[in-house]
Amino acid sequence: MTTPPSALALHDHARLMAGYNRWMNQKLYEQVLAMSPADVMAERGAFFGSIFGTLNHLCVADVIWLKRFAASAVSPLAALDTWPTPTSLTMPMADTPQALWAVRQQLDELIERWVMTLDDAVLARPLAYHNTKGLPFHKTLFFLVIHFFNHQTHHRGQVTTLLAQQGLDPGVTDLLMLIPEAP
Repeated sequence: MTTPPSALALHDHARLMAGYNRWMNQKLYEQVLAMSPADVMAERGAFFGSIFGTLNHLCVADVIWLKRFAASAVSPLAALDTWPTPTSLTMPMADTPQALWAVRQQLDELIERWVMTLDDAVLARPLAYHNTKGLPFHKTLFFLVIHFFNHQTHHRGQVTTLLAQQGLDPGVTDLLMLIPEAP
C-alpha cells in the first residue's frame, strides 16, 4: 500500500487550479455563447451588471494580476507586454461575447503556460506591486496566486447563478471533478 506524500508541492496546486480555470471557463462560455447577445448583455443586477460584465471583469482582473506576476520573472507572461493595462476593473476587453471568449482563451492559455514555469522556490518569493488605487503591497507570490484563482471562482459562481436564473445549467462545477485519485 502506498502512503500519500506528507506535503504536496505548491506548484501542483497552481497547476490544478489553472486546469480548473480553463475547464470552468469552457463550460460557462458554452452556455453563454448559446444565448442571444442581448441576453448576455442584459442588466441583471449583478455586481458587474450583466453576465457579459462579470465575464469581462474576470478578463480585466486576470490581465491586471498577470501583468503584476510578469514583472517578477521572465516567463510566457511577457506576451502581455502588447496588451493594454486596464485602467478600471470594468474596462471593456471586447464588445461581443464571441470576442470576449477569444480573449478568455488567450488568457487561459497564458495562465497554463505560466504555471508550468513555476516551482516552489519561485512561489515562495515575495512580490511587490501596487493595487489599482496605487497603494503598495509586498506579499508572497503563492498566496497571490491562490487569490488569483479564488477571485475567478468567486465571479464564475456569480455567472452560474445568473445562468441558472435564465434556466441554464453548466453542469457540475466542483474542483473535486479534477482532483486525481490518490495512488
